[in-house]
Amino acid sequence: MIYLDHNASSPLRPEVLQAMQPFFSERYGNPSSVHAAGRACRQGIDEARRRLAELIGVHDSQIVFTSGGTEANNLAIFSQAARHAFHGHLLVSAIEHPSVLQCCTLLQRLGIQISRIPVDANGVINPDELLGHLRSDTILVAVMQANNETGVLQPIETIAAQCRQKGIPLLCDAVQSFGKVAIPFAEWQLSLLSLSAHKLGGPKGAGALVVDKSLSIEPLLAGGGQERGRRSGTENVPAIVGFGVAAHLAAEQRQEMTSRWRGWQAQLEQQLQTALPELQIAGQASERLANTSALLLPGLHGETLVMSLDLEGIAISSGSACGSGRSRPSPVMLEMGYDPELASSMVRVSMGWNNTQEEMERFTKSLIKGIKRLLHW
Repeated sequence: MIYLDHNASSPLRPEVLQAMQPFFSERYGNPSSVHAAGRACRQGIDEARRRLAELIGVHDSQIVFTSGGTEANNLAIFSQAARHAFHGHLLVSAIEHPSVLQCCTLLQRLGIQISRIPVDANGVINPDELLGHLRSDTILVAVMQANNETGVLQPIETIAAQCRQKGIPLLCDAVQSFGKVAIPFAEWQLSLLSLSAHKLGGPKGAGALVVDKSLSIEPLLAGGGQERGRRSGTENVPAIVGFGVAAHLAAEQRQEMTSRWRGWQAQLEQQLQTALPELQIAGQASERLANTSALLLPGLHGETLVMSLDLEGIAISSGSACGSGRSRPSPVMLEMGYDPELASSMVRVSMGWNNTQEEMERFTKSLIKGIKRLLHW
């Protein structure tokens, strides 16, 4: 298989699997136990926490391990809402991940007022427009660093400065960008940052919320008081250990991988636009992740193309994996101003750590051939 759906989930790196294996067998203790078996597991968690903190430039105590990016986003949003007795105003971008937008839907029923900031045709938020929507009762702003469908990067540094001036916490969903671009948490003075392991060659079931020292977190889960009382429940030790190793490897190889992806991205998009002049690339004029291309072509249905390529052993997607199985236009494409028919044609190509030049060349030929066949060209 040629796997080009890394924004949905990336294959586990061999080094990560190797690091995790002892924690499935001989290192089996509960990390809260004080005996040697428990301490061995605690050591694995502490090392992973240290690695993540080092990469983002924060203190170890600011890392709260979760089951993934969804839980991290939920913890951040519901915690802020609870601290304000479920009153106030929450401001989010219109292209956030469902784990943010669905939280907002639930909070709206509880009395929180929600405003959505639109994006322009290139998928970017205008910081001045966001500033105009901030209110005296705004309790949180949520803006993702990189969109999972287009790869478009938002001006987080500017937005963070605006929120800081108003004394409003900013939640930055960095699930898709972590390991691919720099995230200077302290320099940008971010408030909350959500992360996930399985987008960068780590295991599923591990994520983290990075919390500014000035903020306190109200836990979603009550119990044994793990994670300094911020997230109860016995830790998923193997996954956390794997997360730490995957993050370290991604950071170590980031420049090399970015250069490789950028070259493949440019080559892919140039060849596609030459062969298919009507093809559009969402967010092409914006700063994007080097590994992501969102393609649209009139007359094509994205899911049909995905299934056609799947029969050839090629994996791409027609949008966010969290919304798979829903035959409807991508909400992100609609927010960017594409009409429903064209939005329904969108397919996403997302490269990862284990792709090769040969795979990209074979994929490009198969993609062009598959599109022409489906369009009866």
